[in-house]
Amino acid sequence: MKAPWHGPAMRGGLFALLAATLFGVSTPLVQRFGAGLGAFTTAALLYAGAAVVGAFSRRHIDREARVVRSDLPRLLAMAGFGAVIGPVALAWGLQHTSGTSASLMLTLEALFTAVLAWRLYRESMDRRVWVAMALLLAGGMVLVLDQGRAGGAHLWGLLAVLLATAAWGVDNTLSRALADRDPGQVVMAKGGLGAAATTAMALALGEPLPSLAAALALFAIGATGYGLSLRFYLLAQRAFGAARTGSVFAFAPFIGAAFAVGLGDRSASGMMALGSLLMLAGVVLHLAESHGHEHDHEPLEHEHAHRHDDSHHGHLHEPMPVGEHSHRHRHHPLRHVHTHVPDAHHSHHH
Repeated sequence: MKAPWHGPAMRGGLFALLAATLFGVSTPLVQRFGAGLGAFTTAALLYAGAAVVGAFSRRHIDREARVVRSDLPRLLAMAGFGAVIGPVALAWGLQHTSGTSASLMLTLEALFTAVLAWRLYRESMDRRVWVAMALLLAGGMVLVLDQGRAGGAHLWGLLAVLLATAAWGVDNTLSRALADRDPGQVVMAKGGLGAAATTAMALALGEPLPSLAAALALFAIGATGYGLSLRFYLLAQRAFGAARTGSVFAFAPFIGAAFAVGLGDRSASGMMALGSLLMLAGVVLHLAESHGHEHDHEPLEHEHAHRHDDSHHGHLHEPMPVGEHSHRHRHHPLRHVHTHVPDAHHSHHH
């Protein structure tokens, strides 16, 4: 039986890979253009760029579900973890460790995301996925040991990057519940809240003002590496869940590490190579997972962008719309068999 989710899953994988590429390239660029700046100032400029991208990428109300008032607490939490703690810890860490090792350490974001998605959203985690997570953790430990040999300052910098990955793992898990909202609105709200909070902290701490060139560079990096990247990440989560999006997104550190080497970073070592191989093996193993069984769909009423050719949206319109559209709709009970991923319609227990 041909799996009906091939199209959405492939689309989700492409969105996640685009998000990974944009974010991966941004990490060594933040290190270069954020040199000498305060961590809060750097974070404020990054998320100001992201907010502008979100504002210009919003879609019409009949194409995407709107952000509603009850989403505000979740957006505030997302901004706190993902737009304050995450980028501030990363900005500080990048000033105290190598861009290559910092980029590779970000792979552990997939580990935090997958475990939290398993605990909070009941996303399936079979033996293959657990082995993949163990490989990611082992690779991260090798990187920590490698930086520990380089000196205390490097180790503290890498631990700050680790804190950033944990914060973004929480952020990714929180954002899963908003993946069916207009991603432009979500990016705009998260970016705006994060930029406002970090700007206030930068002013309170008296951090130095950036040069015009540095400010424009970081704003542009935030627009692409944080704004567009988050938009693609949300679309990927919508397509095939938080854990799998996190796994594809785990390619971002390898992209960032390669880009850092291209920019002149010569900190690579044998231990770093071993850590990267362990992490890469974990990513590939996680992506090789295939999950299918007979399952039930309980009655459900919700709103999100959807199509009528995916075997899960059989309600009628007059006339029938072509392509994606959004409105509140009801799902009737259904039992069937197909290979599936933990999207909004497949959050059943295992």
